[in-house]
Amino acid sequence: MNTPLDSLHATCDEAFARLRQAREAFAPSLLLQETGVVTQVATGIARVRGLPGAGYDELLVFPGDLYGLAFNLDEDEIGVILLGDQARLRAGEDVRRTGRVMDVAVGDGLLGRVIDPLGRALDGREAVQCSTRLPIERPAPSIMDRAAVNLPLQSGIKVVDALIPIGRGQRELIVGDRQTGKTSIAVDTIINQRGKGVVCVYCAIGQRASAVARVIANLREHDAMAYTVVVVAEGSDAPGLVYITPYAATSIAEHFMEGGRDVLIVYDDLTQHARAYRELSLLLRRPPGREAFPGDIFYIHSRLLERATHLGDARGGGSLTALPIIETEAQDISAYIPTNLISITDGQIYLSPSLFALGVLPAIDVGKSVSRVGSKAQRASYRAVTGDLKLAYAQFEELENFARFGTRLDDHTRRIIDHGERIRACLKQAELAPVSVPAQMAILLALSHHLFDAVSLERMAEAEQAVYATAADMPAALCARFESSERLADADRDLILQMARQALAGFSPADKAAPATDSNTPAAPAST
Repeated sequence: MNTPLDSLHATCDEAFARLRQAREAFAPSLLLQETGVVTQVATGIARVRGLPGAGYDELLVFPGDLYGLAFNLDEDEIGVILLGDQARLRAGEDVRRTGRVMDVAVGDGLLGRVIDPLGRALDGREAVQCSTRLPIERPAPSIMDRAAVNLPLQSGIKVVDALIPIGRGQRELIVGDRQTGKTSIAVDTIINQRGKGVVCVYCAIGQRASAVARVIANLREHDAMAYTVVVVAEGSDAPGLVYITPYAATSIAEHFMEGGRDVLIVYDDLTQHARAYRELSLLLRRPPGREAFPGDIFYIHSRLLERATHLGDARGGGSLTALPIIETEAQDISAYIPTNLISITDGQIYLSPSLFALGVLPAIDVGKSVSRVGSKAQRASYRAVTGDLKLAYAQFEELENFARFGTRLDDHTRRIIDHGERIRACLKQAELAPVSVPAQMAILLALSHHLFDAVSLERMAEAEQAVYATAADMPAALCARFESSERLADADRDLILQMARQALAGFSPADKAAPATDSNTPAAPAST
């Protein structure tokens, strides 16, 4: 008969047998890690010894989950760019290699999210869930993989779509002094992509938190966050984070482009990016050049913007359109960084402080703005309407400056000036109010046929709204032809002009007091 003591002995024997089996089956595995020591910590950088196998741009890990990029590979030490707050990092602490370069999460899970360049959520929601990661530094597509830029990216801004067209895959620089409306143009372009199948990435580089919050609020108010990713590095963040932000945002955009989708990315702005890189280079004791910028300041922007392109059909046919923003000082577009970016990009939109002070918004200086893709990125219907508009506007600006001297003008010159004043009035546009293609076509066609010349300047805004209203009554088949590659037929042109004349019937100078809907008012004559 078994006693309780015998049962206890059997249980112990069984437990010892299991432990013996586990001990015999255990095979120790060694994890080799290359570890170095921090020798110096400064604002935004650290110097490390003891990592002989580290590579350029390799990701290093410091205590407290602080990351850094190996940037200077000297013979006896490594200069590291810190990607976070170095307040708790001390000399003598360990640092180890990760064996990989800096990468970022990409995928549809980022749409509608606000993240930092490390992929951490900044919108108070759950962590970002994406299974795919891409390096932030990637080679640009080869020339043979690219296709011509021949499809328009409608910005919804009349002066841009008519006179400075942007194509899908183009790099169009937005340049101007501070507080002249550069970000507004980019945000309006993002808002105008609603329902057009274009994914947007807004990259805030070293901006104030209040400015970024205002942009995000505008995007949410106009239901644009559903197709937008916002990547943010605030001005108070480490300069290393500011430096990697545009590269991380571009990798996110490239993932959608390689999936065959059209993508728009906004860099706001590259002035802060250049300054952050200059700060890091001086801290790492790299030789300074012009304006204390390092010698490779051109390269950091060229390798970034060359990734924007239109892929050929063999690569999916996607496109990445870049709108980099740069800030000038005292209207000096010949400064170092602006001239670098002007030479890299495919054109620029210049915003004039003088026009901004006069209330001409958006304050785009048509004479200094250019699109090197030009009419190749415009629909045929646009080209037929806007062919002579830029020339007429340029003649007006030249004659307007001449007329300021009090010179007596003949009737022909006065007509050119009057027509140019109507062009300027029609090209004005409120912020966050993109204009649809049919409404733009109605306005531009009426302008090119001088229908607004009979309208007084005081009533131009009212007359413009009356023409906008006619766009809602255009046949659906006509609106579809605007988006196609077909030229504008004579019958379509006559129909639009007839609707515009009816809308402007009550806006002649003799009928200033009459309402716009007065049916007894004669139609404004169309001069040629």
